[in-house]
Amino acid sequence: MIARGQMLGPEQPVVLHMLGLPRAADALNGVRMELIDAALPLLRGVVATSNEAEAFKGVNVAILIGGWPRKEGMKRKDLIAKNVPIYKSQASALQQHAAPNCKVLVVANPANTNALVLKEFAGGIPAKNITCLMRLDHNRALGQIAEKLNVPVSDVKNAIIWGNHSSTQFPDASHATIRTELGERPVTELVADEKWLREEFVSTVQQRGAAVIKARKQSSSLSAASAACDHMRDWILGTPKGTWVSMGVCSDGSYGIPEGTFFSFPVTCDKGEWSIVQGLQIDDFARSKMEASTSELKEEKAVAINIL
Repeated sequence: MIARGQMLGPEQPVVLHMLGLPRAADALNGVRMELIDAALPLLRGVVATSNEAEAFKGVNVAILIGGWPRKEGMKRKDLIAKNVPIYKSQASALQQHAAPNCKVLVVANPANTNALVLKEFAGGIPAKNITCLMRLDHNRALGQIAEKLNVPVSDVKNAIIWGNHSSTQFPDASHATIRTELGERPVTELVADEKWLREEFVSTVQQRGAAVIKARKQSSSLSAASAACDHMRDWILGTPKGTWVSMGVCSDGSYGIPEGTFFSFPVTCDKGEWSIVQGLQIDDFARSKMEASTSELKEEKAVAINIL
């Protein structure tokens, strides 16, 4: 996807840097060979290494997918304990070796708290340049609305994911619209089923990752990769006029979310910068959901600080 221009545009050459564990060096080299064999038109080189300094040297974009996987019976605090040292180490390497204005996307879970750890230990990287992946959840929300109304997903826009990348996230369709022959119309008007919007829609998006794992015995892969490309493309190249997307970013206090919390907000992007959409009406139902996710993130932060 990256070397075919789906992330950075059809005219942007790329050099891919891949970081893997030492025990996976042979497999990583196999991926390097396949990338070369694919004769991808935008690919100008491939670095495959288990050395963080070499992997991050001069990079303009860093997508961090590595992390300790959550296993059956593992509590979220145990997952945080495993991942904090990983992201502390990567923060140091990024700060020392990446390009000065490197844009970072954290994918590995717990993504919001991993991003927070990265920010704390990579003080040389502006907080605005560190984000975490909520676009997969955003895309899932668009997909559920499209299926419900039997319309192309390209006609659906401005759903929102608020909060943490966890089961406390709040998928919000109250501001979403559908493009119709008569112009844009609110999703709430076309669905006309408040129970579905507040219950089934919310729970389906929240639990979609678990449903995928149950169905295919593996976590989301294609959809996650596509979402990461969508996230970086819109961040760097800009969002379409009148459209926002969901990104996990460092809160500035908007909507009452504590400053410094990595929280999913609706954002627009222009010239490589994101901005939180302001002035959206938040009803009591939405506020309660956002507060629940905020509480979880506070708990995760406390666990991470205790470990550090």
